[in-house]
Amino acid sequence: MTPEIGHFALALALGMAIVQSILPLLGARQGRLLWMRSARTTSIAQLVLVAIAFSALMRSFMVSDFTVLNVAANSHSLKPMLYKIAGTWGSHEGSLLLWVLILTVFGAGVALFGSNIPEELKARTLAVQAWISTGFLSFMLLTSNPFERVFPPPPDGNDLNPLLQDVGLALHPPFLYLGYVGFSIVFSFAVAALLEGRVDTAWARWVRPWTLAAWMCLTAGIVLGSWWAYYELGWGGWWFWDPVENVSFMPWLLGTALLHSAIVTEKRDAFKSWTILLAILTFSLSLLGTFVVRSGLLTSVHAFAVDPERGLYILFLLALSIGGSLALYAWRAPEMEPGGIFKPISREAGLLVNNLILGVATGTVLFGTLYPLFVEAVAGEKISVGAPFFNATFVPLMLPLVLVMGIGPFLSWKRADLPGVWQRLKWVAALSVLLTLIMSYLRDGGPLLAHIALLLAFWLLFATVREWAMRIRLFDVPFVDSMRRARNLPRAAQGMTLAHAGLAVAMFGFIGSSAWKSEQVVFVAPGTTIEIAEFDVTFAGVDRVRGPNYVADRGRLLVARDGQKLTELFPERRYYPVAESSTTESAIRSTLAGDLYASIAAPASETAEKTGAWTLRILYEPLVNFIWLGSAFLILGGALSMSDRRLRVGAPKREAAPSAATTPAE
Repeated sequence: MTPEIGHFALALALGMAIVQSILPLLGARQGRLLWMRSARTTSIAQLVLVAIAFSALMRSFMVSDFTVLNVAANSHSLKPMLYKIAGTWGSHEGSLLLWVLILTVFGAGVALFGSNIPEELKARTLAVQAWISTGFLSFMLLTSNPFERVFPPPPDGNDLNPLLQDVGLALHPPFLYLGYVGFSIVFSFAVAALLEGRVDTAWARWVRPWTLAAWMCLTAGIVLGSWWAYYELGWGGWWFWDPVENVSFMPWLLGTALLHSAIVTEKRDAFKSWTILLAILTFSLSLLGTFVVRSGLLTSVHAFAVDPERGLYILFLLALSIGGSLALYAWRAPEMEPGGIFKPISREAGLLVNNLILGVATGTVLFGTLYPLFVEAVAGEKISVGAPFFNATFVPLMLPLVLVMGIGPFLSWKRADLPGVWQRLKWVAALSVLLTLIMSYLRDGGPLLAHIALLLAFWLLFATVREWAMRIRLFDVPFVDSMRRARNLPRAAQGMTLAHAGLAVAMFGFIGSSAWKSEQVVFVAPGTTIEIAEFDVTFAGVDRVRGPNYVADRGRLLVARDGQKLTELFPERRYYPVAESSTTESAIRSTLAGDLYASIAAPASETAEKTGAWTLRILYEPLVNFIWLGSAFLILGGALSMSDRRLRVGAPKREAAPSAATTPAE
């Protein structure tokens, strides 16, 4: 009965979405306040109904109801409860239901907490959000029903993909979808503004917290996925330019540009067209990622390979939403006033360069991701575009951006004094060069690009600290006064400082673990010792252990340095009988200086298995933990900025505008 309740709730939610997509829009056109306010009721009703459906599916997983096809295909009675719950979104149907749930959360969030948003703009925004809900709810009900029954039910389930039975992957999809779908409400704000024919500083103030929330969640989702890949897949890497990684990374890049563009619109009433276009394109890339992952076009560790009919349906939604919004933009954008005028050397110009570089970088990743699909469709040939292409094109594009990030906060609005900026930054440049030379001497070797990147990481870190110190007048006034100024700084400014510093810290991890990584893959028997990065690692053998739904071969490694024992590592090779697949569980000794990383593979041959010989991968990843530390700073910086009271209350009041009945918007 529970699955039927969930299915019925989805059907009711679709009905609510259809009403919400029409009635508030008509109300905004005709100036009918009651019709406009109906969007609040329908948004909340949608959230309640989709939450009921999601709870019904989760309960089916928790009680192992194998009469539900989705549960039978993605769960097992012996699976730990955490992964039974994670199985709710571990399939195509379940992840789509999670997508729609988050979509309704953001819609209801605007309805409940957007009290300072004008009724016409709110009604149009929630109507556009309902258009998206209608598309995905109809897609789910017509092609991807998560509550489809199977009779007779199997005695047990097929189990969730063992690679997904991990805490990192249990948390990764919800955060990733909060980011993906979070940009939907920014998209809805943008389309609503185009329908209304008005974009101003007040609009930008209302949009910024939602953009920050989506960007912060997408950052957390990407970082969790990268962390999972690092310790779970056994490759010893944190980023592989996998196509599914790329389709999550592209909205993040454009979302970062959108965040900075909205600041210019709010502060200077400029970049209006830029902000609207970036809002449309950011969510469009989220939809594109949905299409390529669920259409079976991409092959990936965590892609959903499903039938082409579903892909065609999503392709139709993609064409309708992206094509329609871009057509509306082409019609309305020329009517927007350009806003504040600025000189080539100014903060506005710096943020414009930021947007251009991020846009080109996004285009580069998009080209590398989709080009193999294009070649296969046209020429019938299968090719792959991997890390060498992206490292050779994307990384050089981003280094100038880091340079601009260090300079940007020192530039004034409208017109900046470049000699004055240099006067403030010359000691930052000198210190960055000095430390880079010292690090290059200590770390002999490595590609030239790594040393340049290291220089720019120091530059960004010290420039960020210098800008913060100037804000609080550190060393210019008594220390107590400086701390008082620090406490009174706007949280948005503190968040910017923390985020920029976080990127610099993460860069140390990117550079160290890429340029100076040591790796050995060796064939070992008990008693074999491997020397790597001043460590002596001795293979002591393998024991067979049992888990709740797997059996594992657990290796034992003794780690010593200079003859002194440091620790023991226990990498595992797990076998899941139900899923008939294996996973690698790495063992890691983590310090801030770097990680000693170990994983084992299956015995090289039957003879080797009898003698206890295994294939052992040992890596030393210098500074890799700076990636997670810097990423935490990025997320914390976004949260700090979002908590700024100015973004929640006190948005500037709009000047009187033509009435909704006479606005030539629809």
